[in-house]
Amino acid sequence: MYHMRSASVSDLRYRFSIVEEMLRDGNEIAITKRRRVIARLLPVKRAVAARRPDFLGRLRRIYGSKVLKTSGAVLLTQERSRY
Repeated sequence: MYHMRSASVSDLRYRFSIVEEMLRDGNEIAITKRRRVIARLLPVKRAVAARRPDFLGRLRRIYGSKVLKTSGAVLLTQERSRY
């Protein structure tokens, strides 16, 4: 059975380093005041780094080894000089 650790309000005030250590260990802590649970402290879940898409690989799959006759910069200047 799962047992939650508990700490009183005065423990938070005077012994926070111990409570913080229990949170870092992954324990859920019930905060009590006059022996009644008033809150729950939960440890933060570790964030997983998001993977970046492989844009170059995607371009190679779409276009293969095609080489464009004009670059994107040339096309852009042509488009801008039109107006």
